[in-house]
Amino acid sequence: MERLDQPAAAVRVDGARLWDSLMQLAQIGATAKGGVCRLALTDLDRQGRDLFVTWAKAIGCTVRVDAIGNIFARRPGRNDALPPVMTGSHIDTQPTGGKFDGNYGVLAGLEVLRTLNDNGIVTDAPLEVAVWTNEEGSRFVPVMMGSGVYAGAFTLEHALAQKDHDGVSVADALCAIGYAGAASAVGEAGAVGAYFEAHIEQGPVLEAHGKTIGVVQGALGQRWYDVTVTGMEAHAGPTPMELRRDALLAAAQLIQAVNRIACEHAPHARGTVGWVDNYPNSRNVIPGRVKLSVDLRAADDATLDALDAKLRAACAACAALGTNGIDVAIEPVVYFPPQPFAPELVEAIRSGAQALGLSSMDAISGAGHDAVYLARVAPTAMIFVPCKDGISHNEIEDADPAHLEAGCNVLLQAMLQRAGGVA
Repeated sequence: MERLDQPAAAVRVDGARLWDSLMQLAQIGATAKGGVCRLALTDLDRQGRDLFVTWAKAIGCTVRVDAIGNIFARRPGRNDALPPVMTGSHIDTQPTGGKFDGNYGVLAGLEVLRTLNDNGIVTDAPLEVAVWTNEEGSRFVPVMMGSGVYAGAFTLEHALAQKDHDGVSVADALCAIGYAGAASAVGEAGAVGAYFEAHIEQGPVLEAHGKTIGVVQGALGQRWYDVTVTGMEAHAGPTPMELRRDALLAAAQLIQAVNRIACEHAPHARGTVGWVDNYPNSRNVIPGRVKLSVDLRAADDATLDALDAKLRAACAACAALGTNGIDVAIEPVVYFPPQPFAPELVEAIRSGAQALGLSSMDAISGAGHDAVYLARVAPTAMIFVPCKDGISHNEIEDADPAHLEAGCNVLLQAMLQRAGGVA
């Protein structure tokens, strides 16, 4: 292969080949409704991993697996001593998942390498495509497990010890599918020159604005809470309204407050109550206890702190309901700090879209992605493309092949710019 003296924008991926690869992978764990169920470290996950490894080796990549099961397909560069320019995502899915979440990022990376081979291009730095283990967290927690171990967010020992509902550990599941790699391969994140991740947006913003490329500035910080509202159960008939200690009434006020305080910090704040447990949940009994989850997200810590303060004030206001008092206990359970992406990589994505004549807009990731952990240890950025109606984590998840091809072309341009592939 020879290094080509041509504008990077002249190189294009094969969109039909990318789509075909996505559809082939989607057959592994295909559901009757057109989605995919391929839980982490199951035999279906093994089949998906085997297919990726087969494809990677077919184009001359070397493949290694680390101790948490992350797969790295490496294409050599002119100077293999340089840290690799990496891309990737995950291929595990939700129980009722779609064809594109995670899978697109992995196969877009593979298509970049295939395209470089097609055009006889050698990059200065080596390139790698990563398949991260257990991003979804549907079978094992924590979520984003493989990238989290790689970036040092938690230890390998902690991750390997986690068990699913049947008592199977991550360590045992990795051995069962043949993807328990070498411990020495973990913890090399400091050697990554840059990390790009292509992903469907999983939201409606790009589609609503008629834009093809989302230039992702970073990921929202997250604070999760468990809230318990305690009143007193009583008979629904004999108990006058003014003498009730109705925990559900107070909880309803709190749920409205969560929505209100997020709206007060538009456009990037989020507030969600996704789980509610009402006790005793009987038709003619005034509820005595309600447990609920609260999920707050924001693009910066100052806003996240403001949301936290307003949530606590709302809890205090709820506690004032009822003649004899309501107790509201709030317990923080998760904190992910806001994660900005590397400005130089963000600009590479923006300039790549411009060079290709693609419409784009700045975006913020409201979801967790492997890129969030990689950004702790390497320059990182993400590329979003639209998904139909903003629907994801659903069997009807869909994306336009032209948008997937466009995002892959932007990924190609950004990686070439970073890895020094063409003049």
